[in-house]
Amino acid sequence: MNYAIVLAAGKSDQMGPNVDKAFLSLGPRPVLAYSLMAFEECNDIDGVILVARKGRMAAAQGVADMFGCAKVKSVVAGGLLRQNSVQNAMEALPEGVKIVAIHDGSRPCVTTELISQTVQSAKRYGSGVAAVRIWDTVKHVERGLTITRSVDRSKLWATQTPQTFKLSLLNRAFELVAEQKATITDEASAVELTSQKVRLVQSFASNIKITTPDDLAMATTLLNLHRNYVP
Repeated sequence: MNYAIVLAAGKSDQMGPNVDKAFLSLGPRPVLAYSLMAFEECNDIDGVILVARKGRMAAAQGVADMFGCAKVKSVVAGGLLRQNSVQNAMEALPEGVKIVAIHDGSRPCVTTELISQTVQSAKRYGSGVAAVRIWDTVKHVERGLTITRSVDRSKLWATQTPQTFKLSLLNRAFELVAEQKATITDEASAVELTSQKVRLVQSFASNIKITTPDDLAMATTLLNLHRNYVP
């Protein structure tokens, strides 16, 4: 079986104090609903574990119910750090799961095609991490607003989600995270600790993460454009 873990326990200081990004309104639906619906419609996903803050677990289940996301099998409480939230969800996975796709609930523009591509990559290579090339010229700034040096962009990629792995590899990665008392910002960083090569899947710039009010406005435009061009 292939399962997804959708993370909706994060807050954004840029949006205001104690704002849950995943529950902000984005057109006719909360941000979270778009991700859940994409996984619901993806034939390569059999079930979803949804992660929310303790005080938002009922609301998260309500979003799944309201928009017909029957693949959401359980809602679990998030932890202090992202890695804690992922581990809590992994403990809720049923027996028989082989592949796990981890996705930020604040990335509403994800598509079923991208999800499937990461799943197929994980089946073949052990991993499939959505990512885009960095085309802008990148500068390194040591402090303040003064450029220290330019960075070679030809080898730079920005990772997104879904980040999809064989569960056996992900389990080993999180064992090493615990052993080394490491703090990670994404699951690929955990898997890198195993010395296993992490495979990227070409994504698209419109798979944005809602972090600021500008991102919310951009996502609204992108989703409207998508709807206008769907036959």
